[in-house]
Amino acid sequence: MSEVPKCPECSSSYVYEDRDQFVCPECGHEWPRDGSAEDIDEKVVSDANGNPLVDGDTVTVIKDLKVKGSSSVVKVGTKVKNIRLVEGDHDIDCKIDGIGPMKLKSQFVKKA
Repeated sequence: MSEVPKCPECSSSYVYEDRDQFVCPECGHEWPRDGSAEDIDEKVVSDANGNPLVDGDTVTVIKDLKVKGSSSVVKVGTKVKNIRLVEGDHDIDCKIDGIGPMKLKSQFVKKA
């Protein structure tokens, strides 16, 4: 019988094996049994043209975007510097001159 490790996320000892991975019933974290793939589910964020984006990139807006709760509009061609990638539907966190901090969807930008 193999030794079942504690959960790397919450340190729970109630971990069980499910096919080729370990599962923690307390926090829901899953990881492979071989233990080699931390961050295996790392999502690659791409722009509208399919180019991969990374933190610190500069992007250009490709569509007029209405700012929710305001009458402002982010115009086509607006350059956004020093983006930060985050989890969620709006996967780019940035600060736009004249508007302030906001989140953008990567499908509406292209890498500059």
